[in-house]
Amino acid sequence: MIFGVAWLVMMWFGLVMVALATAVVFIVRQKHDAGTDSGTTTHPPQSDARQQVLEKVQGMHAASEGLRGRARIEALRRYMDSMNDGLELVSDIRPTKEGQPNGEWVIAPGSDPNRRILYIHGGSWIAGSPKSHRAITDRLSRLAHACVFAVDYRLMPENRYLDGIVDCQQAYRWILDNGPDRKAAADFVVIAGDSAGGSHTLGLIAWTRDQNLPPPNAAIALSPSTELMLTSLSKRANLKTDVMLGPAVEKLARIPSPLLWWGTVFGIRILPTSPMASPLRGKLHSLPPTLIHVSESELLHENAQRYVAKAQQAGSPVEIKTWPDMVHVWHMFTPLLPEAEEAFENIGEFLARVEVLPDDSSSPS
Repeated sequence: MIFGVAWLVMMWFGLVMVALATAVVFIVRQKHDAGTDSGTTTHPPQSDARQQVLEKVQGMHAASEGLRGRARIEALRRYMDSMNDGLELVSDIRPTKEGQPNGEWVIAPGSDPNRRILYIHGGSWIAGSPKSHRAITDRLSRLAHACVFAVDYRLMPENRYLDGIVDCQQAYRWILDNGPDRKAAADFVVIAGDSAGGSHTLGLIAWTRDQNLPPPNAAIALSPSTELMLTSLSKRANLKTDVMLGPAVEKLARIPSPLLWWGTVFGIRILPTSPMASPLRGKLHSLPPTLIHVSESELLHENAQRYVAKAQQAGSPVEIKTWPDMVHVWHMFTPLLPEAEEAFENIGEFLARVEVLPDDSSSPS
């Protein structure tokens, strides 16, 4: 059983890394084909971009080649953290101090310290970090004129799944009253996250409601996991069109359902049906304005739609925006991918609408 659980965790981590590599290849190929058809040249030159992609993919394989167990996990984590190397960031990056939640502030020029975004990174709960997602946090700080706190929550398998949730909860409580420079109440608060972090985002907004805490003004979930029922993913219509998650899920589908179920239970140490792991299974009334982005071709599309429909039926102002033929969390590839820029523009429009809501709507004060 222990071996089976370890294998399952490694499979899901491998899924993430293959997804990232596939996404980069897919995106650059699309841009290269578009440039060839129109006779135009993008910046940077396509030959350079394709070479960079090849080097990244080769580096991913080289990073973990011949390694097993913890050594493999650590190597892949280091590689994921390196994916933003060379990206030009306009924001100031400030690690938190001792006694504060682990993470970093991402602060673009002109950001208001009383406008705050809590960002929860993705990575299947076993990978990723504030560093690996700086392309997103830098962009969010710029468009919202807000200081982004990217929480460095504890990852599996060395920590429990619930440990990461507790870290996100503590980080939210903290940013309500603490900015990057001093203790001060927030004027505007957003919770955002992608993939696994999107799942934590949706779980966190329900938790703030149940704890009678000041709710965030808004929430944003990018390609979120809304239900951790692995057995159901293999039955999705998008299994063949999801170039990132499909191949790995097909392999998982070969595992007998009872073994997959109990492997998941032992891996995350809570039932997959718990709202903490599957926000779709929870109560979705009285949520703050929430925006969900998802690709129409990814496996998580159907469950995201189910989440939105259930939340709307419960009276919560939750909306969804979809893109065709995009890879999982395509937002990570800004500014290379035009659709990523479109997604951020949509986020900016959503936040602008939220800010003109009546004063008795969601507010952190």
